[in-house]
Amino acid sequence: MNVIKRCIYGISIMSLTSMNIQCKGDKKAGADETALETKATDSVSIAKTAYGTTPKGEKIERYTLKNQKGMEVNIITFGGIISSLKVPNKAGKSEEVVIGFNSLEQYMKANPYFGAIIGRYGNRIAKGKFTLDGKEYSLAINNAPNALHGGPEGFNRVVWTAAEAKGGDSASLKLKYVSKDMEEGYPGNLTVFVTYTLKNDNSLEVLYEATTDKKTIVNLTQHSYFNLSADFSKPILDEQITIDADKLVPVAATLIPTGKLTDVTNTPFDFRKPKAIGKDIEAKDEQLKNGLGYDHCWVLNNQDKGYRFAASAYDSGSGRVLEVYTDQPGIQFYTGNFLDGTLPMRNGGTYAHRTGFCLETQHYPDSPNQKDFPSTVLSPGENYKTKTTFKFSVK
Repeated sequence: MNVIKRCIYGISIMSLTSMNIQCKGDKKAGADETALETKATDSVSIAKTAYGTTPKGEKIERYTLKNQKGMEVNIITFGGIISSLKVPNKAGKSEEVVIGFNSLEQYMKANPYFGAIIGRYGNRIAKGKFTLDGKEYSLAINNAPNALHGGPEGFNRVVWTAAEAKGGDSASLKLKYVSKDMEEGYPGNLTVFVTYTLKNDNSLEVLYEATTDKKTIVNLTQHSYFNLSADFSKPILDEQITIDADKLVPVAATLIPTGKLTDVTNTPFDFRKPKAIGKDIEAKDEQLKNGLGYDHCWVLNNQDKGYRFAASAYDSGSGRVLEVYTDQPGIQFYTGNFLDGTLPMRNGGTYAHRTGFCLETQHYPDSPNQKDFPSTVLSPGENYKTKTTFKFSVK
């Protein structure tokens, strides 16, 4: 009997010991998982600071998103503006690559949409008029004789609410704005979300979403001006551009599409292979004359494939590469033709002619008045959703 008791006791001790070892092992595994989770979460950070107050008393905030690869993005809630974007050069030095200002006051003054969210309708609408279901709507003429970028008080000049989120290898800032029925002449209460997501691979994703309670038109885009050299006293003419497009949306003298799509072959608008911006920008060409340089929408290839490569830019001095991916049908390539040396740079001096370029993913200009262009109409019950990514690297 004593032998049996001793055996039972021994088995019990062994079992308890085994359970204890297992529990310790589980605890260690849990601690390791927590550490890994924290490390992953911290790979991209997001922080909020005060940025200023509008004359109406609205508090404007600045959100700073940083990753471990040297990329940093600042976004302010006024206009959803990217006020700063720093990425490494080939030597690993992170520098500013977008045009911007130092203060809210400067952003609130008239400027060419530096870094802003554009809406309700990016680009031009002929004579500020369009028709839906037989009813004509009139918009403010702010780019005579046309309406441009949503009007004088478009989405670039409103205050957005913000919610932040982070986890894994990314951090996001989700902005929201409700555009009231007939605001700037557009029908329908439009609820808009724009989510900026910085990832640890040096990409910045921009997700646009919208719903409406009345049929309307929507064409949202992002209007950052890039200079990959990080030297804003230097024009962008040596930077090489690639655009995956066989066709162009040509415009008349008023910068409104003619309605036709033309082949880029043997024209200054052929960027299917990398080409310096300055190579053909002064060529004798009617389209270049109309735009005072490049200020046109390209018809992107492979539209049936949805989200895909659209364009790239490369600066050989810094080694920086920018790739643009989108699901949109077009991209507006603009070379800062109207920058005239009157707006202040961050650290002294002014932004001169062609010291920044834009790659604005979007629908074609004046689509509401062009029956053969892809539709920009949004109806109740439908969800507007489109994504563009700006990805940086070096070579």
